[in-house]
Amino acid sequence: MTRKTFFSFHYQKDVWRAWNVRNCLVVSEDQKVDGFFDGSVFEASKKESDEALKTFLRHGLKNTSVTCVLAGQDTAARRWVRYEIVRSVLKGNGLLTVDIHGLRNNAKELGVKGTDPLAEVGVYLVNDKIYFAELKGGKWVKYSDYTSAISAFDLWFDAPTSNTVIKLSKHCMRYDFTAQNGRENIAGWIETAAALAGR
Repeated sequence: MTRKTFFSFHYQKDVWRAWNVRNCLVVSEDQKVDGFFDGSVFEASKKESDEALKTFLRHGLKNTSVTCVLAGQDTAARRWVRYEIVRSVLKGNGLLTVDIHGLRNNAKELGVKGTDPLAEVGVYLVNDKIYFAELKGGKWVKYSDYTSAISAFDLWFDAPTSNTVIKLSKHCMRYDFTAQNGRENIAGWIETAAALAGR
């Protein structure tokens, strides 16, 4: 079965590392990748308006069943990575994090391991409604780029039962591309994420 995967990453800092990950999947006949946009297209959408960029990113997620967050040192705090994560949950995509700090960038430099982006986005229950939350300045706050309540039926994992934020990372796997031989194993990691989400 062909699996179409969306890759979320910090474009300016990690595009070189992300392309290295992408290239190991291109040779696989049962994997298709998405989320690799020309930087000028991304920047043009960003300059147009926030809504234009949100539409652009939602379109990129169409027809995908898994979202793979390629995590570098600063990925977790990126606004648009968080938006891609939230939209992936709403879409029912499987989610996983793959740390890419062990890959060299175009200057041949290794990175620094960052926080798991899926540990900085979560869900909570208030007045019988579920909302997204994000970590800002060390505190959980209501997620500002999608403020509507969501249904427990929209979640492929257990819905929260209190106002204590449940991190998405609780339900998702995290891997290290270099230490865990991502070149050989990433296709399997993606399949595991799809299976966890029932995709």
